[in-house]
Amino acid sequence: MEDPSRAPDPGAFEARFEGVLELLRRLRSPNGCPWDREQTPRSLLPYLIEEAHEVAHAIEAGDDESILDELGDLLLHLAFQIVIAEEEGRFDMRRVAGGLIAKMVRRHPHVFGDAEYAGAGHQAMWERLKREEKVAESDGVIGRLPEHLPTLVRAHRMQEKVASVGFDWRDAAGARRKVSEEIEETDREAAAGTPESLEEEFGDLLFAIVNWGRLLGIHPDTALRRANRKFESRFRKLESLAEERGIDIEGSSLEVLDGLWEEIKSGRTR
Repeated sequence: MEDPSRAPDPGAFEARFEGVLELLRRLRSPNGCPWDREQTPRSLLPYLIEEAHEVAHAIEAGDDESILDELGDLLLHLAFQIVIAEEEGRFDMRRVAGGLIAKMVRRHPHVFGDAEYAGAGHQAMWERLKREEKVAESDGVIGRLPEHLPTLVRAHRMQEKVASVGFDWRDAAGARRKVSEEIEETDREAAAGTPESLEEEFGDLLFAIVNWGRLLGIHPDTALRRANRKFESRFRKLESLAEERGIDIEGSSLEVLDGLWEEIKSGRTR
């Protein structure tokens, strides 16, 4: 009889998704891991979200080893959700895969049917097909966007959805003019408005900037991540440069710090 306390060779599990599911079934079995057994879909949710962000970070860094590792971690959490649902009799892998395949076939009539590829209008066609699938729902064009989506991502998705019915600027230039208009309104509130009205106008400005970026083909979350990384990298270099020159950044004037910053930006540090 097999000793249940003995860990099996990793080769005992096929290197495919079914093998990952089998691994989770073993971990949640009576002879498995107590921590894995006590997990629920809700308790695992923070880890699932975290792993999705880790995958995004690895892809943006272009590090194949990290991408490989982080995709594996994300795959584990997808399998976790499916195995728990299996145990509770809610659904299984066949239903997940079957639903996905059927949905993707419906949403690609230019591949699996007689429709022509919509080109620049592909996103609008995609949103229309999604709405038709949910015709019985009363959520309108915007539908049920998850409240927990990052705010910039949610703004971008809302704009995509309403654009699918023609509620959109004709071009990026129109969206850019709206940004200028919102900057002026924000300036007025900053000068003479209340904190509440200033916050409202600043929110409108952010929304307009997301819209402008969308029409330029830029996703706000990706762009801001890149800007964050660039700023962090440059500021760390500024700290190092200040230390090399014996400059106390906490006691330095803005002019001194700006000078260091411009050196870092221009790459003319020595």
